[in-house]
Amino acid sequence: MARYRGPRVKIVRRLGELPGLTTKIPNRNYPAGQHGPSSGMTKMSQYRVRLQEKQKLRYNYGVSEKQLLSYVRRARRMKGPTGELLLQMLEMRLDAVVYRLGFAPTIRAARQYVSHGLVTVNGQAVTIPSYQCSVGEVIKSNSAPIVEHAKTFGGVVPSHLSVDKNNATGKVERNVTRSQIGLTVNELLIIEFYSRK
Repeated sequence: MARYRGPRVKIVRRLGELPGLTTKIPNRNYPAGQHGPSSGMTKMSQYRVRLQEKQKLRYNYGVSEKQLLSYVRRARRMKGPTGELLLQMLEMRLDAVVYRLGFAPTIRAARQYVSHGLVTVNGQAVTIPSYQCSVGEVIKSNSAPIVEHAKTFGGVVPSHLSVDKNNATGKVERNVTRSQIGLTVNELLIIEFYSRK
């Protein structure tokens, strides 16, 4: 299955705030659908809780099920806490770094900027949104929309990144830690969800 292209506010209403998916804010605070307002009365199963946590991660970072499973398997092979390593790998993707630097309003927009060749890494054009950024790499763009958004960006840039808003240039200073990730998700439930795969 390809990336999700459907209504984004519906997903936000169901799963909660996803800053990488959309900047829109839903008018209603209950899930969409015929049984939306009354669905809060039912007890959520253990499977549903884990599935929703996984879906939060998928929709926020715009990755497919196959990609997320690949990231989980790669995180399992690495030394350290699997959940934190998974989030670190997702957060160090080029599209996520471009979004965190304030060059794009959402990760989806950052993905499009990268795939259209508007972003360079260490002076080389990179058109792969899943490119894993490493410490010391410089991300730059000369595109007018990106430079304009970077200048007007009012959000907080995480401390593992440094940014020059006037030149639309950013640098990865160090690896991201769990406290610097702006997504409220329980990564242990995601690892438990994938424990049988």
